[in-house]
Amino acid sequence: MGILNLTPDSFYEGSRISNEEDLILRASDMLKEGAHILDVGACSTRPGAEQPDEATERKRLFPALQVLRKNFPDAILSVDTWRASIAREAVYEFGVDMINDISAGNLDPAMFQTIAECRVPYIMMHMQGTPQTMQKNPVYQDVVQDILSFFARKTQELVRKFHVHDLFIDPGFGFGKTLEHNYILLENLNVFRMLGFPVVVGISRKSMIHRILSCSPEEALNGTTVLHTIALLKGASILRVHDVKPATEAIRLLNFMKKANADTAGK
Repeated sequence: MGILNLTPDSFYEGSRISNEEDLILRASDMLKEGAHILDVGACSTRPGAEQPDEATERKRLFPALQVLRKNFPDAILSVDTWRASIAREAVYEFGVDMINDISAGNLDPAMFQTIAECRVPYIMMHMQGTPQTMQKNPVYQDVVQDILSFFARKTQELVRKFHVHDLFIDPGFGFGKTLEHNYILLENLNVFRMLGFPVVVGISRKSMIHRILSCSPEEALNGTTVLHTIALLKGASILRVHDVKPATEAIRLLNFMKKANADTAGK
């Protein structure tokens, strides 16, 4: 899943898209490098970020979706939004294929009903608090069990009440977690597969990498690739990335390793 940022204040400056030409070039490169999904977002979710109003999000997002649909009609498009109204319009007006919600419905109670009506896959992420408050002393009794319970409740509600089954879960690295919480979650990522839904991981160039390596987000690609490989080994199904080629290369190498071992075991 390649990240297309339409915000002027994303934490990773290299991911910011400022004009139509840049958008087309970035999307084209990502698809050529092996991205299966393009995730388009118009609200920065970095810690402390102020959320734009709905009109601003719409003004940033919808022209970009129109450009992407025109130039890449067969691409799978995801919209990164927590607003049900934006999600609905993105699906019905621009043929968006899936919705990626950082709040799992907590920031807009209408989101679950909207997903049920739109009948599109739904990525729900765990976030403690809001983007403005999430990194102010996040506390858990047991970070893995607490988030596992959160997803158990959310998925049961979606399946039983709204009859939504095409779900993905994202533990939300960096969203209301300490540095230690992030690495505990990564080590125990396979636990979340017990819920029966694919796991999405978004750790690309995040502070959990550059804080340890004492580097900038621009210098965090090597660390990102290492953590992506760990996430894949721990059962991640989708990597949400700024840099598609290194991620697809990690996937190819890991898949070859698994195939080689399976072929050997079958002899």
